[in-house]
Amino acid sequence: MGWSFSIGSISGIRIRIHLTFALFLVWIGIAFWSEGGRPAMINGLVYVLLLFACVVLHEFGHILTARRYGSQTLDVVLLPIGGVARMKSIPEKPSQELAVALAGPCVNFAIAAVLFVVLGSQTIMQDVTRPAKDIPILSQLAIANIALAVFNLVPAFPMDGGRALRALLSYRMDRASATALATRIGHVLAIGFGVLGFIAGHPLLMLVALFIFLGATAENNNTQLHQLARRLKVSDGMLTRFSTLPV
Repeated sequence: MGWSFSIGSISGIRIRIHLTFALFLVWIGIAFWSEGGRPAMINGLVYVLLLFACVVLHEFGHILTARRYGSQTLDVVLLPIGGVARMKSIPEKPSQELAVALAGPCVNFAIAAVLFVVLGSQTIMQDVTRPAKDIPILSQLAIANIALAVFNLVPAFPMDGGRALRALLSYRMDRASATALATRIGHVLAIGFGVLGFIAGHPLLMLVALFIFLGATAENNNTQLHQLARRLKVSDGMLTRFSTLPV
């Protein structure tokens, strides 16, 4: 992916940071510095970096599960909106796609479970009642991982829940039809989120709605194009009628 640079690799998969993510870290640092000086800036950056480490683990949940089914991954790119695992192909067998889709959120639930055990559920629940700036980083991380898992399970593309929904629908219909139906469901949810965000005056929710709507549309277009290409034969693109030109 352009405008990105490598920071290393895990299990043979290159981890890349997009330029916009680096700029995002600078913006986060400045924002926290303006609120509480150097200590606030350090705490804010540590939290964001730990959160994105969880995002990378989420993506590797997908990657390692897909690898079991023969799918290879090019790299993982970190963006301000999250991580993107660029796979050469995604398993299309319903049971395999379902496993790959759910692997990511399961990683986040597992991280949250470990933090709840280590810190104590009562401690975390008490921490979250404090003002945001006073909540310990690990308690924030536990809650954030639950939020990441739940958000990704929304049954709409491009989230994991949308792929899980398509996999379940694929047990009853062909993949193209399952994608089209999952896309319509995603559009309905996106419109609902958009209306709710408008009524509540919540611009972030409206942005999420746009993200879901466009992501669902793109996934449907890609799938339909892929299915169309599969039905074409080489002979369909060949010139089979010839005309003789006088010399």
